[in-house]
Amino acid sequence: MDNLAYIKSLVDKIPRFVKRVLLINDKYFIIEIYKDFLLPCTLFFKKHGVARFFLMDITAVDFPKDIIRFQIVYQLLSFVYNQRIMVKIAVSPIEAVSSISSIFNSAGWLEREVWDLFGIFFSGHVDLRRILTDYGFQGFPMRKDFPLSGYSELLYSIKEKRVMYVPLELSQEFRFFDFSTSW
Repeated sequence: MDNLAYIKSLVDKIPRFVKRVLLINDKYFIIEIYKDFLLPCTLFFKKHGVARFFLMDITAVDFPKDIIRFQIVYQLLSFVYNQRIMVKIAVSPIEAVSSISSIFNSAGWLEREVWDLFGIFFSGHVDLRRILTDYGFQGFPMRKDFPLSGYSELLYSIKEKRVMYVPLELSQEFRFFDFSTSW
């Protein structure tokens, strides 16, 4: 069975979950599903005999100018059928997404990364907390909604033997260039 026939047989078993299927370079398949059907769809991809996929990665893509700003991308791999698929769902910044950590154990850490970096909330997650950013960090780094230069920086003071916040010191002042001269 070729790749296209295999993916078509998968999609035919879950037609109401799927928004659309994209084929890239005659090899990579992207299956866009409705957000409400994330749990039954991922359960199908893991348990069904013609699928048997494992979760490889979860990430998100930010489209700041769109109303539905985020797309969550689930990378799945089937060792049995030697297939890779991407499952995508579209999410607005204020929506919660169902956690799939009850289906795939590895999803717990990956959902925490997406929460910490993008601020996408996963409902039903048992331990959703920051893991990559500083404890006092406000905002979400991959949203690019934080100031480019802050007012303080975090340093370790050898003299005081502790980590402390100090006022930010820029090593170089802003320069103004005069383009009228040749050099």
